[in-house]
Amino acid sequence: MANPWAGEVDLVLDGQRRVLKLTLGALAELEVALETGSLVQLVERFEGSAFTARDVLLLLAAGLRGGGWDGTASDLANADIEGGPMAAARVAAELLARAFAMPGHPK
Repeated sequence: MANPWAGEVDLVLDGQRRVLKLTLGALAELEVALETGSLVQLVERFEGSAFTARDVLLLLAAGLRGGGWDGTASDLANADIEGGPMAAARVAAELLARAFAMPGHPK
């Protein structure tokens, strides 16, 4: 079960509940994977509902690895996410918000 106070979010992936967390290493990995743009631009895209499926995929993959998963973005692209693309986007947005929330104030 995810701990929102620690910036964690749950996602059911291939029938198994996983915990996602954007650790410093996961954030650095995400910056590299984005290739262009910054994390600030990613946050702005989510705030403005202008994010892409690629943004969601990379964000979830980084968060899953921050939570201990050893898969790749390619593995995630072929996985079954409970709730489908809309749930994936919601979890990605929640994960991003929690990563940058003030301590003691989970989003």
